[in-house]
Amino acid sequence: MIDYKTMLHLTKPALYKFVCLLLLVMIRYMPAQADTITIAPNHSIQLAEYGQLEYLLDAEGNMQFPEIENSPAFKKLNKQIPNFGLTQDAIWLRFTISNTTPSAHLMLNVTYPILDLIDLYYPDSTGKYQVIPGGELRPFNKRPVNHQNFVYNLNIPNGTAQTFYLRIQSREAILVPIYAGTEREIYNKLYNDDLLLAIYIGIILVMICYNTFIFFSVKDWSYFYYIIYIACVGLAQICLHGFGYRFFWHENIYVTEQSVLWAGALSGISVLLFVQSFLHVRDKAPWAYRVMSLFIIVYSSTIVLSLLGYFSIAYALIDFLAITGVIFIMVFAVMQAVRKSRTARIFVLAWTVFILAIICFVLKDVGIIPYNIFTSHIIVIGSAIEVILLSFALADKINTFKAEKEASQAIALEISKENEQLVREQNIILEAKVQERTEELQNSNLDLNIALTNLKEAQTQLVEKEKMASLGQLTAGIAHEINNPINFVTSNIKPLKLDIADLKSLLTRYDELSAKSEPEIRKELADIEKFKREIDIEYIHEEITSLIKGIEDGAARTAEIVKGLRTFSRLDESEVKSIDIHEGLDSTLVLLRNGIPANVNIIKEYADLPKIECYAGKINQVFMNIFSNALNAIRSKAVQREESITIITRQEGDFIVITIRDTGIGMSREVQEKIFDPFFTTKDVGEGTGLGLSIVFSIIEKHKGKIVVNSNPNEGAEFIIYLPLNIVNHLS
Repeated sequence: MIDYKTMLHLTKPALYKFVCLLLLVMIRYMPAQADTITIAPNHSIQLAEYGQLEYLLDAEGNMQFPEIENSPAFKKLNKQIPNFGLTQDAIWLRFTISNTTPSAHLMLNVTYPILDLIDLYYPDSTGKYQVIPGGELRPFNKRPVNHQNFVYNLNIPNGTAQTFYLRIQSREAILVPIYAGTEREIYNKLYNDDLLLAIYIGIILVMICYNTFIFFSVKDWSYFYYIIYIACVGLAQICLHGFGYRFFWHENIYVTEQSVLWAGALSGISVLLFVQSFLHVRDKAPWAYRVMSLFIIVYSSTIVLSLLGYFSIAYALIDFLAITGVIFIMVFAVMQAVRKSRTARIFVLAWTVFILAIICFVLKDVGIIPYNIFTSHIIVIGSAIEVILLSFALADKINTFKAEKEASQAIALEISKENEQLVREQNIILEAKVQERTEELQNSNLDLNIALTNLKEAQTQLVEKEKMASLGQLTAGIAHEINNPINFVTSNIKPLKLDIADLKSLLTRYDELSAKSEPEIRKELADIEKFKREIDIEYIHEEITSLIKGIEDGAARTAEIVKGLRTFSRLDESEVKSIDIHEGLDSTLVLLRNGIPANVNIIKEYADLPKIECYAGKINQVFMNIFSNALNAIRSKAVQREESITIITRQEGDFIVITIRDTGIGMSREVQEKIFDPFFTTKDVGEGTGLGLSIVFSIIEKHKGKIVVNSNPNEGAEFIIYLPLNIVNHLS
């Protein structure tokens, strides 16, 4: 790695020469005396400057060429090259070229490729002026010469002179460096300019690849930001010199309009990010970090202005930010260097050339220093030198970090030895304390195990109590429900026996007729008819039918109760089965029928649902607890009216939804938040365990479903149960 002193020794002569050359360039030339651009064998290429050019400002931009040709408003240029900065005016330039070379074929080269519109008016063989339209915003393939510069072929016979006009209009700064010369010299200049930019691009690509390799090796984010910065600066130069327009996006007008501004803003943002990382600005100078962040925000706003179409404002703002930002960064770096920051010193050294190049470039744009081959390519030259020097700076930074790391490791090793001695001394004390604390924890753990065992036993007893309470309620309901139809059957048996006895007596008398004579039969038949009237045979028929119907109804009712009991009795089944949820609801209501007051209506709104996979007995227990709570809430109302329990079922995606709504006393928000807590109950002491809804919640949770409660005091309560159609899929 190259250290700071070696780097200073190598770069000091080059820096001295660069500054001297820059001072020479900044000396203004004397104005040219000749008004005509003369192309001679010994001066085969000329830069049009000073009085050789005349200009006219068209503020409205709507003047036509006939007005311009005869206009007396043209003024001689009093600066080296036409530089009108940011203006909305249309600029007309007039110049005369004299040809004293043997060839009549000359060329014109406007070397500023980012002009929006540029039209060349030239005289044809008859002396009438023709126009060649051009500019960034016009088709590239219509140019006389396919190059990023505006290059035109001129036909000026030997010993003659011709006058030409240029009309320029652009939303960016208007700079019009014009070279006239022979075909050979113009093509040589185009070639040399392209070669210089190609070398610069090659340097940029090499430095990007080199620093990318270093970044992945050392994982230093300064390299990452530097890679982005190099890429953005390279892109800016490609845009400013027209390479991007020429080779990539000349058919895309939108990108052509935006590219220079985007590249300028991105290069400014990337250099600020790099400086923040490289000089550790956030840690060393928070105030400077905030200022740089403000610069980044303003740079970003120029992109927004460009997108909104305010090109002139955005371009002026970027020029202002370039000068002020570079000055601020340099001043901050010098301040850090004065404070003996090695990194800042190397940064100042590496950036001096590039900063001078930027200042020279911007001053050239605003017309303070002259335009020539050096200043027109100063950014390319300065940028190439800068990326190489900054690579040295980053390499030295690695050396600095390495030395700092070694020093910190030595200090850490010394501290580690001291800590090791302290640890040995403390270990003896800690071991005694740990032993003492371990004994205390073991005793506490034993006490906790005993308490946990007692708690589990108490919990088991409470759950069993809740089950026994539910079983007692269920048994009472079943006994009452079965007793009613059995009593009905029993009460019908005695009258049925009496009716059957009368019928048997009647049938016996008919059987005895076969043993008697005809006169006796007639007499016996009369007695039988009298006996029929006595026993009212028609009523007996009707009564037997009614009694048998009553017995059938009792048997059917008993069968329904038994079926409901069989459905509900799946409480202890541990396997997942496919069931009809409506059967579970109906069987639970059958078992609770005895406890449903006469003023309570059961309203069913069942949807057409598929069978679901669940633990059937557990789900029935959920229904039993919710229905029981609903009936208790209705009975607790002070004034009994027509009450109801509404059951609604529906399907939502992979879930079925059961809504059970009652018109009971409801509950407050505070009660709703606690109803699923174990042992919470609103009943009096001894009337409930507080585990019913807790068990309901655990069963629903076991099924990967959920239960929602909606209620307000005196407005009833609504329980909404969500159960998956296939619990196996949800469990997996």
